[in-house]
Amino acid sequence: MQKYDKVYVKVNSDFDSTGFMVPKAIIWSDGRVFLIDEVRDFRPASALMKGHNGDCYTVVIRGEEKHLFFERTSDLFASRYGRWFVERPAAG
Repeated sequence: MQKYDKVYVKVNSDFDSTGFMVPKAIIWSDGRVFLIDEVRDFRPASALMKGHNGDCYTVVIRGEEKHLFFERTSDLFASRYGRWFVERPAAG
């Protein structure tokens, strides 16, 4: 079974008039920017993230479907809502 590592990334996102968070671009730590062409799906992803509260966005980048995850932080940090990550195959 393939194992994956979380890679935390910066994401530019908008909120629509209903409050729905819409990711627009992924920015890697080395400065590369990947524009999100389309959000195809959105679903709660706590099962995928082993008990963490979060969401999975199926996005299209350069014609390819990718999964982008939003991991919600605890309620202890009011100004820190959560953080984004992608998964990549673990080394070894």
